[in-house]
Amino acid sequence: MTLNEAIASQPLWVQIWVNILFLGAFVLPLALLIWKASRVAGLVTVAASVLAGAGVYWLYGQLGYVRLLGLPHVVLWTPLLIWLWRQRAQPGMPEWPRRIILAVCTVIAVSLAFDYVDAARYLLGERQPY
Repeated sequence: MTLNEAIASQPLWVQIWVNILFLGAFVLPLALLIWKASRVAGLVTVAASVLAGAGVYWLYGQLGYVRLLGLPHVVLWTPLLIWLWRQRAQPGMPEWPRRIILAVCTVIAVSLAFDYVDAARYLLGERQPY
């Protein structure tokens, strides 16, 4: 079973959340490339998200569909979230990039809430596949 098939077998809310996550962490940051002041933030966010996604796919190949799949998000998106929040507050950042960064931060923060809980549960012994 592929990771996409595993996700498709989850409850509808999980499938919807994965789509929101994709839009918020991969697609929306591309809009930041429009403004010079936010281009680095857009590039860094997309790069971190692509690396996190690759890490999730790699872990899935190693362990299957387990709670630890959020670990690449924890490792890469925690510092990204802090950095993005600071970028949002930079003087000279136009209003629309600030709003986009806020939306991206919100999606990443919600994802990290799930990921931290799942990673902790895995480390505490919940190792069975979903």
